[in-house]
Amino acid sequence: MINYGKQHITDQDIASVVEVLKSDWLTQGPKVPTFEKSLSSYTGAKYVSLVNSATSALHLACMALGLTKGDWLWTSPISFVASSNCGLYCSANIDFIDINLDTYNIDIDALNEKLTIAESIGNLPKVVVVVHMCGSPADTKAIHELSKKYNFKIIEDASHAVGAKYRGLPVGSCLYSDITIFSFHPVKIITSAEGGAILTNSEYIDHQLKSYRSHGITKDDVNFKNPSEGPWYYEQHSLGFNYRMNDIQAALGLSQFRRVDSITSRRNDLATKYKEILKNLPIKFQNVSDDSYSSYHLLSLRIISEEVKNNKRYFFENLLKLGVGVNLHYIPIYRQPYYSRFGFEYKNFPNAEIYYQEAITLPLYPELSSKDIKYICKSFCSLF
Repeated sequence: MINYGKQHITDQDIASVVEVLKSDWLTQGPKVPTFEKSLSSYTGAKYVSLVNSATSALHLACMALGLTKGDWLWTSPISFVASSNCGLYCSANIDFIDINLDTYNIDIDALNEKLTIAESIGNLPKVVVVVHMCGSPADTKAIHELSKKYNFKIIEDASHAVGAKYRGLPVGSCLYSDITIFSFHPVKIITSAEGGAILTNSEYIDHQLKSYRSHGITKDDVNFKNPSEGPWYYEQHSLGFNYRMNDIQAALGLSQFRRVDSITSRRNDLATKYKEILKNLPIKFQNVSDDSYSSYHLLSLRIISEEVKNNKRYFFENLLKLGVGVNLHYIPIYRQPYYSRFGFEYKNFPNAEIYYQEAITLPLYPELSSKDIKYICKSFCSLF
């Protein structure tokens, strides 16, 4: 089976992990801050906090921005459920913004219209989570302009977009957002086995994040509220969590991160090969804007043949039988049984519904060979 995505572990990655295993530090050692500094240097973000998953990163980002009961979080319905669950963790209300069918990202016109209505009824969002779907950056500059008008905070869910660029800058610079989060899950651009990162240019937010990821505890006497009782002394200032990344994970992530540019370049080359071979089929690839560079975490496309998309299950099952590990990213979040309690109506998200009916994800990862690509495309074409 050719999987839709998978990790690639080199001898150098293994050696980096073994080095930590033989060291005195397995948890909070020197590799964590070293990885954080590397991410900061690469993206231009002033502050980075590593955590144990992108889900934890989204949760802490919402907490740091003060999201709480009665507030609203808006995001794209075409994403993994973590993009909205993070608001529920904070007891906030959730709503979705329909997508653009060309980019698969938040539709700016739909967002503008929804904000205008929300302002008229006093129901504006406190936070908008902007998803960079498949690794292609959303138009964060336009969203940032709206945030200044309507006074909401922006979290970039860049789980797919490590190594991507927007308007000449690396995704993660936080030029047009308050916080950016990365994912280092095994099928993402780079992996730390499990893990995530939170990037910001705000010293205050960074202080909150680093406290929340470690039980709300500080050992820094500068921040003590009471006189220190001795070298063992620490204080808990908030209800935090154990969301820390350990040194083993950081060593793997750091080793992989050194190859991030070559990895994204290879993914772009493979995407170009797919587009060339499949150009005559009734399909539409995701549009990547001229001012952006996609990391191509996923190769998701839309099948616009009525006959095929109306029989998509047959299409999927036969590709899987042929050993092509196709997938779908994603089922609209509001369709999940858990979200039925909130009363979302599918008709309010027409583009997300069209996308769900038409979308399919083909395998894409750096170790795919030319032979693999040809076989995948031949199998894909045969079903048309």
